[in-house]
Amino acid sequence: MKPAAFAYERATSVSQALERVQEAPGAKFLAGGQSLLAVMNYRLARPARLVDIGKLGELCRVFEEPESMLLGGLCRHRFVETDELIGRRLPLLREAAHHIGHVAIRNCGTLGGTIAHADPAAELPAALIALGASIFVERHGRQRRELAVADLYQGFYSTLLEDTDLITWVRVPTLAAGSGWGFKEVSRRHGDFAEAGCAAVVRHGEGGLRARLVLFGVADRPLLFERTLHDGDPESWSALAHDLASELEPVDRADYRRRLVAHCITSAGSDAQQRLSGEQGGERRV
Repeated sequence: MKPAAFAYERATSVSQALERVQEAPGAKFLAGGQSLLAVMNYRLARPARLVDIGKLGELCRVFEEPESMLLGGLCRHRFVETDELIGRRLPLLREAAHHIGHVAIRNCGTLGGTIAHADPAAELPAALIALGASIFVERHGRQRRELAVADLYQGFYSTLLEDTDLITWVRVPTLAAGSGWGFKEVSRRHGDFAEAGCAAVVRHGEGGLRARLVLFGVADRPLLFERTLHDGDPESWSALAHDLASELEPVDRADYRRRLVAHCITSAGSDAQQRLSGEQGGERRV
């Protein structure tokens, strides 16, 4: 398949990109192109103009803050996976990036692109929600605004964003002392879309172990659950996993996906608990 005809231009600055998309109804930003070009080839999207922002180095930077990190929207998945600073301060994000497709895909796909595309099986949005991340959104003629990633998604490939909105920065809180993380995904083959997955952050809190669990690949958007476990033993995690899975209504192979996601919750939650008193970074993968 080939896309419908479109105009193409490469932006040299963020302000120029915002202006060019604003003045052409139906225009879209082009970053890594891993998702947009595929749907264009199937004629599921027919933008009249593509404004290429892939070479805007100003959005490929990372800044370290006392309790968070600020990542440019054009940071590539491979960079998130391999950067030493991100690996040390945001190991959950690094682990999620490791599960995206194959290296060739990770070399092209961008952080802002995967957030905006809103694929319910995407790994990075789930990890960002588990960490309590927010995005900075810009539009021509409008003041920059900040949105929580957890509040962004409305359904399959649907967000609060307009076509003229651009995700320029992502602020990701680092794990506080006394926290642990876990990530588990099940797919048919390495590099395939997730059939089910869970990103988990746990910490000690009042009444027991506080768990922030984000399920992906099993609904029309990432699903956030916050629960307290009085006992963090394997039986407690298994019971919680089956309770949460029973609440889901997957659109296909419902029983199968419930079993998969229950396994992912148990695995990710148990790993997160083990890291509470262990090494926060975990094993580095490249």
